[in-house]
Formats: sequence, structure tokens, C-alpha cells
Amino acid sequence: METKKIVLNDIDYITFNDKAVIRLFGIDPDSQENIIAYDDSFKPYMYVLSNDYDSCIGQLKELDLNNCIKECKIDIGVKREFIKIIFDHPQEVPKLRDTIRDLPSVMQIREYDIPFYRRYLIDKQITPSNILELHGKTMDKNTYDNLSIDDDVILFKLEESPADTHEHGNRNKILSFDIEVYNAQGMPNAQDDAIIMMSLSSNYGLNKVLSTKKSHHDYVETFDSEEDMLEGFVKVIKEENPDILVGYNSDVFDLPYIKKRADVLGVKLDLGVDGSSVKFQKRGFNNAGIIKGRVHVDLYLLARQYMQLDHYTLERVYLELFDEEKIDVPGDKIFEYWDSDGEELEELFDYSMDDAKTTMEIGEKITPLTVAQSRLVGQPLFDIARMTTGQMIEWYLMLKAYHMNNIVPNKPTSSEYNQRMNSKRNAGGYVKEPEKGLFENIAYLDFKSLYPSIIIAQNISPDTITDGEGLSADEYYECPENGYKFKKEPKGFIPSLIGEILNERQRIKKLMKTESKPEQKKALDFEQQGLKRLANSMYGAYGYSRFRWYKKECGAAITAWGRQYIQDAMEKSKEFGFKPVYADTDGFYATYIGNIDD
Repeated sequence: METKKIVLNDIDYITFNDKAVIRLFGIDPDSQENIIAYDDSFKPYMYVLSNDYDSCIGQLKELDLNNCIKECKIDIGVKREFIKIIFDHPQEVPKLRDTIRDLPSVMQIREYDIPFYRRYLIDKQITPSNILELHGKTMDKNTYDNLSIDDDVILFKLEESPADTHEHGNRNKILSFDIEVYNAQGMPNAQDDAIIMMSLSSNYGLNKVLSTKKSHHDYVETFDSEEDMLEGFVKVIKEENPDILVGYNSDVFDLPYIKKRADVLGVKLDLGVDGSSVKFQKRGFNNAGIIKGRVHVDLYLLARQYMQLDHYTLERVYLELFDEEKIDVPGDKIFEYWDSDGEELEELFDYSMDDAKTTMEIGEKITPLTVAQSRLVGQPLFDIARMTTGQMIEWYLMLKAYHMNNIVPNKPTSSEYNQRMNSKRNAGGYVKEPEKGLFENIAYLDFKSLYPSIIIAQNISPDTITDGEGLSADEYYECPENGYKFKKEPKGFIPSLIGEILNERQRIKKLMKTESKPEQKKALDFEQQGLKRLANSMYGAYGYSRFRWYKKECGAAITAWGRQYIQDAMEKSKEFGFKPVYADTDGFYATYIGNIDD
């Protein structure tokens, strides 16, 4: 048996002989070779809560579902017996779930909507961007795939489950790309309007513009035709073999345009490590550009997630992050600069190069936080870069639920979702309008992680809420204003996880103080930032209408306690000579009116 190591970059599954085969894409941390590891041993499953175990097993057998196991799981704080139904292929789950749900002996079906590759990551306890140890054997090319896989890609068949070493991969190769297109008719049409420049920039020294026109710039590589230029683009990406391929609005514009032009011109756009072309998958309102084995990140989406701006153009985001203006050419003038064949053409080359450079710099600045979130949540970087904060929290809870033997609640039905959306909103944090005037001796006092601390201190969780019946008053916490009650014991599912997050963040911050290596210190900082974002966003998820652990009462209780805490603190400050002049949610400003000498 051979042993190999990879930094896990990507994961999916293929079907071979009617069987699902997981593919792990990674790079050997020592040799820097691309490796695709195959695992055909993992099977999909879902759970059933039945009202009659024997009848349910019989009805499932009539559907030729014979691989069933009884398992005890914790369901929102209550132990229940479930039937785990194991399938041969992931496509059987959506095909049969409604039939199973309608069986007379079935009360509920659970965990039927977890994508197969994500289930694999959770169950195998492996983390994207970490180094995995693999045990198995090297395979011949095309054993599973019918694609044209490059000779330098190693195919490896797993004979044991992959083991997470919990070491982070030390590579961080970022390659950005951007295109300029001919747009004499206004909005460019990929069917007819050519790509005139393709720029690439990396965080390890590569700066290049591909074009069909010549330039005096050393960074310009000239091709005889657009077809040759597209082939040159593919060649650069394969040769550079980046960990992360970044663009700006590349899900919506650059990649679809490149793909369409390649199709029109008959160019093979085999950018995937497995030799596959670019594919697009529906994500929300837009499509996401997938390059198998290479992590494509659209930085526009990250900018929208991390930054609060009036608009999110590349120029605006770069200015905010670096306090510098980037080179600009009016979009409607690009074709004129191209046609000029003089000084303006050289300016266009500079502009194209600058687009790629600024995109790379933005990527280098903000993708490390997304990588840290990917590790924390345990889902692929490609997916995390396209998730909302609420979705990240949910996948983090699903990861932890598996480890704690909790079964995952279902998503709300359409009627449940509409009911949640139409319900009265909870009151927010306490706000004291600022007093008019000019004040001296101002102090700002705030609570550290107010809402996460309240969740932990008052044990606020869907599995701890109670009506108090059968409990003495000292066995539960009662919320001010609304009277919601939460059992003190046992520790709730979500409070216990937030406690872990805050403790881990404090541990990392202590490590940062003693860490002497700048790069390691920076990595630790991104890790603690990811933990902070997760903890601080947990409160909002309670009121997110699509959240599996939705509980409006929990959200209402958190803000009610928050209002009490801040008002109590303001009153207490008066005893020490302060006069509060403005407050908002978790902190307040106060002017000192006592005797300074005291």
C-alpha cells in the first residue's frame, strides 16, 4: 500500500458503473504534483423517524431498500430512534424521498438534502485546505474518467479513509485573470465580439497580458489569432497551477464570456485538473463558474460580504482597501483605444495589466479570511466563497451536529418559511438617541461579544427552551420583558458551540502574542477573525427564516437580555460620575461629570 499527502483543494463525485465515486483534488505539499484521489467505498444515506419500526422496515423492503440500520440520535435535545437508510447512489435519495415520506409508518424524513460530497467531508472529518494523508495505490489514467487527463496528474485509489493531519497547506499561490472585449456596439455580445486582451497576475511574480496586437511592453505576449490567445490562456493556467484562481465579477462576466468565445471558435477550454472544461452551476440568482480541481473565487462576492460600500466596482474596492486609485479607461471607450494602434493602445495594455494586478492584490488581501472560514466550517473554499453568513453558520452547526450525535433539523417548508417571514419582527438592541451639545471627558464603554456571551450565560438554544412545568425556579433562566425560559442544564447545543468558538479564539489570540514569524501570525489573525465572525453572527441566524435551527423566541430573548444589560450598565456608570449621552446595542458613550481628582 502506498502513502501520499495532498493539500485538499476541491471535491466532487462521478458515476462509474452505476456507482458513486468521490474525487479528492489536491496538490502534494512536497512534490507540488496534482493528485486526484478516488474513493468508491462511501454511500449516501438519510434518516426516517417512524411510528412503527417493524412496519417501516417492511415497507422499505418493498421499495428494495434493504440496507437499513436503527440508530439513536439527539433531536433538539430529545433522544429518538431513527432508521438510517443507506443507498447505492446519491441520485436515489431525491428520487425516492417523497415516496418514503408518504409511507404510512413514516413520521418524518431527515438529512435527505445534504449534498453527497459535503456529507463525505463531514462524515470523514476532513477539512479543505488541510493536508490529508492517503493510503492506497496509484492507478492508470482513465481508470474512472473518460477525460483527457494530463500526464503530470497522478490518479490514486483510496483503500482506507483519508486522514486529516490538521496541518495547513503552506502553498498560497493566487493567480488572477481579467479580460477586455471589443465593444463597438455598446454592451458586448460573446457570440460576435472578440476578446482582445487576457491579463493574468500572481502573488509570486507573474504579470502577463495576452493579446492579438503587439506592444512595446515586456509583459505583453502576442498571438496570431483569438483562438491561439485562448489556447495560450489555458496553457498559462495549467503551467502556473495556482491554488486559487481569482477574478472580479468572474462568475457573471469573465468566465461565461471566455467559455462562450471558446465554444464559438472551437477552442478546447480544458482548464480542469481532470481535463474538463469550465462548467456553470446555479447558485442563488447567478451561475458559479466551476473549474474542477482549481478553486475559482469571484472576489466581487467576497467584497459584498466583507465590506460596506456605496458601490462595489473594482476601482471602489481597491481604493477602500489600499487607499490608491487604479488605472482607469472608460468602458465605452475600450474599442476606440484598441482601434487607435498608438498611445491609447499602450494605455489600454496598461489598464488591462492593472486590472489583473489589482484583482490579485485584493485576492491576496481578503481570500485568507475565506480560507480560514472554509477550514472552520469544514466545507470547500469554492462553496464558502459563495455562501451567506447564515449558510456558513448552518453548515458549521451541521458539522458539529454529526460529531455530537445530533440529527439535523429539516429546512422549513414553503408554508413554514412564509409564516416566519410574515411574523412580527423581534425588538432590536437598546438605542439611546445622542444628546445635543459638545461634551468633554468622553469615555466609551462596551460589552465584549455581548450577544454570544448572553447565549452562553443564559443557555439560549432551541433545545433548552421550556415552559418551566415540572421545574423549580432555580432550574431555568427567565428572560426579562417576554418571560421566555431556558433550562440551566444540560448545556444547550448552540451555547456549547459558541463557548468552544470563544475559547478557541482566545487561545489563538494568546498564540499571536508569542508568534515571531509574520506569516504565521497573519494566518492566526485570519483564523481568529473567522471565529469572531461566526460567533457574532450566531444571534442573527436564530431569526433567519430559512435557518434549520430557527427559533424566534431565542432571538427575542437575546435582545431582551441585551437591552437589560446595557441599561443596567448605564445606570451603574452614574454611580462613578458618568453621564451616558449615547448608546447603541452593546456599548455607550458617557461624559465624566464627577470630580476628576476623585
